[in-house]
Amino acid sequence: QVQLVESGGGLVQPGGSLRLSCAASGRIFSIATMGWYRQAPGKEREFVAGISRYGVNTYYADSVKGRFTISRDNAKNTVYLQMNSLKPEDTAVYYCAARTLTRIATMSAEYDYWGQGTQVTVSS
Repeated sequence: QVQLVESGGGLVQPGGSLRLSCAASGRIFSIATMGWYRQAPGKEREFVAGISRYGVNTYYADSVKGRFTISRDNAKNTVYLQMNSLKPEDTAVYYCAARTLTRIATMSAEYDYWGQGTQVTVSS
């Protein structure tokens, strides 16, 4: 099994920045692709960003492209999501996900492991 623990969420004003972290433990050797998802109240969980095993390939949802950056440090078993120019519509619970296959997936059903989520609120 793999355990994922997110951190770094909080309250930020519009235009501000936050960096989320996701620490992995357990059978981490089995992890290939990692991703970030978010779920706003009353909405379905949506893909935000994904990154390949060694960080060579990344993929973003159109809604965050140019504002968010996903990265990973395999030595620390951690993946990050740097969020800049935050908007009120970015308010959601953000989840870290991991899968054992190498292709960056956008459908949540394709991920094998999930964290508990961290709340991000963008409000003045």
